[in-house]
Amino acid sequence: MSRPLARVLTLLELLQSGGTRTAAELAGRLGVDERTVRHYVGHLLDLDVPVESLRGRHGGYRLAPGFRLPPLMLSDDEALAVLLGLVAGRRAGLATATGTAGETAAAKIRRVLPERLRRRLDAVLASLALTAPPGESFPPESGVLLPVADAVNHHRPVSIRYAAADGRRSERTLHPYGLVAHGGKWYVTARDLTKGGQDRTFRLDRVTDVRTLPGSFEPPAGPDPAQRLLTGLATVPYRHEVTLRIRGTAAQIHARLPAGLAVVREPPSPGGADEATGHWSLVDLRVERLDWLPAVLASMDLPFVIERPDELRGLVVAFAERLTHSARRGPTGA
Repeated sequence: MSRPLARVLTLLELLQSGGTRTAAELAGRLGVDERTVRHYVGHLLDLDVPVESLRGRHGGYRLAPGFRLPPLMLSDDEALAVLLGLVAGRRAGLATATGTAGETAAAKIRRVLPERLRRRLDAVLASLALTAPPGESFPPESGVLLPVADAVNHHRPVSIRYAAADGRRSERTLHPYGLVAHGGKWYVTARDLTKGGQDRTFRLDRVTDVRTLPGSFEPPAGPDPAQRLLTGLATVPYRHEVTLRIRGTAAQIHARLPAGLAVVREPPSPGGADEATGHWSLVDLRVERLDWLPAVLASMDLPFVIERPDELRGLVVAFAERLTHSARRGPTGA
């Protein structure tokens, strides 16, 4: 495909996405000057594509209302990106409750692709191996996800019916300000007006009957929704509360203890980092079991001190003794 033709098709895609685009904006996106943009618009008009030219301060180009392109035109890279995205999304548990939608969408895309490209994409999908999914996924209904996403985007309050983990049902009025997909589940972070305006996180697969309410709200400042979710998951009450001091940065620690599990903070005393001792961080975890932690701490290869609980110290000592015993055994097992 020649570059001018490719740019004309790119211009058509930009206009098809909706809204009015200025000549300067289109020129920047296409990497040409405004005169060339006008030339490309002329090409579209010659093909009976109804491009409207608006004059004035807020003028530019747009497609006539109601115009839709019947054919699907994808480059090799675009087709590969779409199909791989559908496959990876299903594998990661990010599909909606209409689980067959991804499969039917992929089938429609494949049907309109040229035979040459379809064979090449089939070869990629047939040879592709993905690691195990994060576990059981809990996809939301599209009738829940779409109105909640719209409310988040336009800062609109919503009313929902919610089923808690213990089965109790309630009606909530929320100011939703973020959507997060994590571990095969979808969450909405929101201010719960029914509970005194507390910041809460709700699983979308437990939400029903979403209704958008009149009015608007201002999203809170501070951490983004993903960070709020991970911090909330890391601070949920569990059987054991663990506090460690680890000589390493937050990035080094989170490589083995993800943010959804561990909260990393600076030590309260000054001088947390110097050339002699390195950077020490405080790490808080809440876990149901302690038996897996010794191996993880050993794999970090960073000096650490156990602040609490004492039970963890005993488990680390026992783990070290087992490693030492195994290392001293001879090749015959003696």
